[in-house]
Formats: sequence, C-alpha cells, structure tokens
Amino acid sequence: MADAPRARKLAKRIAQIVASALEHEVKDPRLARVTITDAKVTADLHDATVYYTVLGDKLDATPDSRGAAAALESAKGVLRSRVGAGTGVRFTPTLTFVADTVPEDAKHIDELLARAQAADEEVARLANGAQPAGEADPYKAPREDEDES
Repeated sequence: MADAPRARKLAKRIAQIVASALEHEVKDPRLARVTITDAKVTADLHDATVYYTVLGDKLDATPDSRGAAAALESAKGVLRSRVGAGTGVRFTPTLTFVADTVPEDAKHIDELLARAQAADEEVARLANGAQPAGEADPYKAPREDEDES
C-alpha cells in the first residue's frame, strides 16, 4: 500500500500527462473540446480514474459527450503508455474515464441561488409597507400592583 500523499501526487501527474497527450499527441477530432478536470488513484496505485468534461461552443450548446467517451476509450491504450513513460512507476495504473458532472451541478446551483434571490426580493417587497398583526409592543410589561399598601 502506498501512502495517501504519494497517491495524490501520482493522480495529479496522471491528469497532467493525459491532458498534455490529448492536446498534443492524440489526433482525434472528437477530443478537441475535452478537458481533464481531475484524477484519482486507488491506494494500491493500480487503478486511476480520470475525470473529464466536454465543453460546448456558443453555437452548439450540447457537446458531443458520447463521441468524446468513445474517443477516450479508443485512445486508452496510447494514453496508458504515455502515463507509464511519464510517471516511472513499476506498475502503470489502468485508466478509467468518467464524465465530470461539476459544470452541470454548478449550473443547477446557480439556478437555485437565482430562484432563492428572487423569492427573497419578493418577500422584501411584500414586507416593505407591512404592519404588525398584533400590538405594536408584543411583549407584556411587568405588572404593577396598585394595591401594595
């Protein structure tokens, strides 16, 4: 078993190597808009999971995720050999590519925050000229007994 800092360092290096190989060496046009976002390595350093996103352009809002996944699967052998040459570890980890959902999650969170802000503005608008439902001072004052003598 390797220690956790070594696994994190190897994962970071794998992400760099795969990103560089996709940019400079792999000539598949389906991988033109693929960005490597993260990598994780198991504790035994035998398996690596590489997370990626497919960026869409302004004209085409829906990126080709299936095409990118197929292209990554077909380039897996070349990428693994580049990782082996670039890391120098005894056993080159197997690569698994997983689509990263962080951009979709961030978009969903932004939509929720916008909805919450609109609701807050509506509540502030309604409360602007509102009067209290009960008395002006809702707290009871301490009783003063008049018959103390």
